[in-house]
Amino acid sequence: MRPARTFASDNNAGAHPAVLRAVERANRGHVVGYGDDPYTERAKRTFRKHFGDAEVFFVFNGTAANCLGLQALTQPHHAVLCSDAAHIYTDECGAPERFLGCKLIPVPNDAGKLTVDAVARRVRGLGDQHHVQPKVLSITQSTEMGTVYTPEEVRALARFAHSKGMKLHMDGARIANAASRLGLTLRQATRDLGVDVLSFGGTKNGLLGGEAVVFFDRAAARDFKFLRKQGMQLASKMRFVAAQLDALLSGGLWKRNAAHANRMAKLLEREATAAGVEIVYPVQANGVFARVPKRLIPKLQARSFFYVWDEDAGIVRWMCSFDTTPSDIRRFVARLK
Repeated sequence: MRPARTFASDNNAGAHPAVLRAVERANRGHVVGYGDDPYTERAKRTFRKHFGDAEVFFVFNGTAANCLGLQALTQPHHAVLCSDAAHIYTDECGAPERFLGCKLIPVPNDAGKLTVDAVARRVRGLGDQHHVQPKVLSITQSTEMGTVYTPEEVRALARFAHSKGMKLHMDGARIANAASRLGLTLRQATRDLGVDVLSFGGTKNGLLGGEAVVFFDRAAARDFKFLRKQGMQLASKMRFVAAQLDALLSGGLWKRNAAHANRMAKLLEREATAAGVEIVYPVQANGVFARVPKRLIPKLQARSFFYVWDEDAGIVRWMCSFDTTPSDIRRFVARLK
């Protein structure tokens, strides 16, 4: 099989060499399983250096991080408000509804982002026993359309949610890309803006596989170790998940990887625009959404696979990764031309 880099997804990239070295270092001797090991304790300390005093739990994948983080905040009579393009609403095969037993209420988005006004129109029936009770507002940063909430926008959504007795959950599968774009620390991009629970993404930013659920509202984490076990996300050899996340957050690797992917997306935007391609959403993180003549899409995919975002409109998604190179982009745009 010939190795090739494509623009299909940052999930398709390999693991960063520094992450692989960290896993190799952890692969020495025996340690206690299920997270009672020095590697996991070290990784938790590293997270707290970035996020402050928080409860941190490691899981295998993003769907689990979202579902379990939301489950810790809800009861079956509650509802979760989210964008109608949110990953938890469109791309997790109904897992949130199944494991939460809650209703997800979609809110119309503006280039991937929610506004206080749009959310307010969906908050109904508070205290009415005939209606599910809105309990969590979930936002994605960066969004499914590659846009990034400003700090003011996140802070406003947090204030609104808290004023209604709700919690703010952030799907941070690409929080590193958003923080890099904004020039903020991870804490400044999350906790300091009023986020209560964060699903922290690592797989899309250079890990083999590993995510974290970070509770800034520590009371909400009280029973999370039981939820994680029931949710089949307690790794017996936790040290290998923890070592990856520790490597990502130690020494600024998270930021270097994300910043590079963001720069490559801007380069792809410039090159594609120069080739006459229409870019449909602002390129603010590592995703580029473009309108391509439908007849050309299969030909392009045959040479360098990517996903179609909106088949009717001919909108496609191109994702850049920590290992995307300018030459990858030049070759791809040459095919476009």
